[in-house]
Amino acid sequence: MKRNEVPAEYKWKLEDICASPEEAVRRLAALDKPTKDLLAMRGTLKTDEAVLKALKFSDEISLELEEVYSYASFLQAGDNGDSAAQQLMQRVYSVIVAFSSAASFLVPELTRLPAAELKRMAADPRFEDFSVQLGEIIRQKKHILSDKEELLLSLTHDFSGKFSESFDMLTDVEFTFPKVRDEKGNRIQLTHARYRNLIESPDRAVRRGAFKAMFGTFAKYRSTLASLYTGSVKKDIFYAKARKYPSALVASLDDDNVDPAVYHKLIEAVHEAFPTLDDYCALRKKALGVGELHMYDLYAPLVKNCEMKYSPEEAKALVKKALAVMGPEYVSLLDRAYTEGWIDMFENEGKTSGAFCGSTYKVHPYVLLNFEGRLDDVFTMAHELGHAMHSYYSSAAQCHAKADYKIFVAEVASTVNEILLTKYLLSVTKDKAQRCVIINHYLEQFRTTVIRQTMFAEFEMLAHEAAEKGEPLNYESLNAIYYQLNKDYYGRAVKVDEAIAYEWSRIPHFYNAFYVYKYATGFSAASAIAADIWTNGEKAVARYKKFLSGGCSDYPIELLKKAGVDLSTNEPVRRCMSEFAEMVKLMKESL
Repeated sequence: MKRNEVPAEYKWKLEDICASPEEAVRRLAALDKPTKDLLAMRGTLKTDEAVLKALKFSDEISLELEEVYSYASFLQAGDNGDSAAQQLMQRVYSVIVAFSSAASFLVPELTRLPAAELKRMAADPRFEDFSVQLGEIIRQKKHILSDKEELLLSLTHDFSGKFSESFDMLTDVEFTFPKVRDEKGNRIQLTHARYRNLIESPDRAVRRGAFKAMFGTFAKYRSTLASLYTGSVKKDIFYAKARKYPSALVASLDDDNVDPAVYHKLIEAVHEAFPTLDDYCALRKKALGVGELHMYDLYAPLVKNCEMKYSPEEAKALVKKALAVMGPEYVSLLDRAYTEGWIDMFENEGKTSGAFCGSTYKVHPYVLLNFEGRLDDVFTMAHELGHAMHSYYSSAAQCHAKADYKIFVAEVASTVNEILLTKYLLSVTKDKAQRCVIINHYLEQFRTTVIRQTMFAEFEMLAHEAAEKGEPLNYESLNAIYYQLNKDYYGRAVKVDEAIAYEWSRIPHFYNAFYVYKYATGFSAASAIAADIWTNGEKAVARYKKFLSGGCSDYPIELLKKAGVDLSTNEPVRRCMSEFAEMVKLMKESL
């Protein structure tokens, strides 16, 4: 289906941000003078008044630029093959570089001010909007460079994102997947979205065929994909070294003020849960009735002939009922999302695969889906709407400078929604087979969101460590790292097929380094919050909304404490893995 064939009611309303690409171009052009005026403030940050003026001016330009960027990126996401959208994105990137260059003096000049002066400003009510920004400058003083060095780094932003952009173009636009057979023996065109259906097929031949076709296609481009990822890894290392961090991992985590020990403890806690993972795989092998469990069997449904399908309208209604526990205000926001063009529903040619939520401070969040009508798609809808509500509440409660929450907590609200949907379904579903389907889905969340994402996190860590040691990264070395990790995680209970070695090359999140571990920590936090809401109702919701409304007004670890979760300890992950073990036991009893 082409983009223009999708009904308007199932596409997001980007005109809420910009009336047209032409308006976006005009708005970009209008930023030229303010950007030059900001640059003229270089060297003037010697008084409170001058500092406050520069911070406000920079924030105003940044806000307008973010809005136009959102419009352009969403336009392109709808059809990555749209040349007009591509050209607009190029214009946006150019303006971003110009603004970054003009604003590059701000942090270095502020850094040169005495710490006592910065602390005084941060406590001054006039600087309330920028207190967090000033506090971060104090905390990260040793990693902030001189004016000239910051200017040089800002100039790299125009091309440093090309690794990710090229990956998207290659895999979403230029890849040609082969045709594969479905359950009825028909030859159908493989796509990213269809692969999700096929790999979950009850028909093992269909799963195996899709698995081989998908990774066989990625294998054909292995050298190009390895080159792109290696470039992205070296980019991460470059920025870490430039800012005087001991490693790319430390540099990435420092943005959230997270101790690297949290990362290592996560991996340790998940490794401790390998026996439970083995039990789950053994359960899966028995339920599927296979002599040997393969990687392409990991997503197959454990319950046969119990497909749960939903129309878009049914999915929306189900999510709304499940989240009613959040109160009438939350439900009214869901209604707005459904009826006011927040959601882009269906797959079309050139559309970005998967799902995501992007926020705009002035307007409202936007959700991209590739809805196929499966139960998993309903959970994805709930997940992305969780992101949307987090963005909405933070934007409503915080000034622009404090509204954008850190990535460390980005997956908490989305996962809370998924778990609440699970609890609701189990509370109203009486059919034994359907209950098993729901439990199966919950088990897969533990496996894929906590265990699998931790394996991804370990891969990122090992790949970056290898590059930092000067070891060559190519598709052979990356395949070797990834294949061995699959052996470590699954090898006791699963036949680790050789083709899985190429899976690293399919993961777009790897181009946003050290992001995926936050899925695992976020799920662990969300499981505790959802249990609190389900048990304690309004009081728990009130605590949770303090977190949702927090934006980046405090450090992520501290914001989560307001919702009753302390991720500075290892306890939430271990408790989450204990719940995984309990659900495996429940599934054994239910099958």
